[in-house]
Amino acid sequence: MPGPSGAVTRSTLRRQIADALRDEVLAGRLRPGQEFTVKEIAEQYGVSATPVREALVDLSAQGLLDTDHHRGFRVHEYSVADFRGMVEARSLVTDGMFVALADDPRGQRFPDGQRLVAALSGVRRRGEEAQRAAVAGDLTVLIGYDLRYWRELAALFGNPYLSDFLHRLRVQSWVCTVQHLRRLSDLRGALWSGHTELVDALARRDAPAARALVDAYNAHSLALVERLTGG
Repeated sequence: MPGPSGAVTRSTLRRQIADALRDEVLAGRLRPGQEFTVKEIAEQYGVSATPVREALVDLSAQGLLDTDHHRGFRVHEYSVADFRGMVEARSLVTDGMFVALADDPRGQRFPDGQRLVAALSGVRRRGEEAQRAAVAGDLTVLIGYDLRYWRELAALFGNPYLSDFLHRLRVQSWVCTVQHLRRLSDLRGALWSGHTELVDALARRDAPAARALVDAYNAHSLALVERLTGG
């Protein structure tokens, strides 16, 4: 049985492999439906099978991979209907967040006044980077900053369950859409870039404006995916 340091090393390796494979899926290098085995991934990364198997099980639990007991694993294939469900779930979560913020005018649960602006400053920086990437059509950079932006934004509400749930939804949403977006040779002007506007609305505790921005974002995303899939 490995000692504590061995367990920590394996846990770290497991997380690193899971992160690397998630990035491969988000980059479109691992395509929906693509199959692979624990042995193939272990050989690719030059590691033992155990942390690889654990990483693949983790990604399966997150809905990114499917398990085939005879062939190993394959990248999950999301449908347009799946994406609609994700967008609806995201909306329910963010609407609740915005209402909770607006209903806390004295800062009893969330920061108030200047403290809220300060708390949002880091999120805004992520948003600025995401916006630049969106305008430039750089999908890989956009995904990285967008995921950090929403994770840090959700963390302000002090509920790790909510933050983790929203992050999982956003990863799944990107996995679903990236396969379609990468068909376009030029993404400039095709990607949502309202990140800083949303931060500014939240800094004002303007829940209706925040909701309107997210509604517009969701409508834009759905329309784009449906156009690309003919769905």
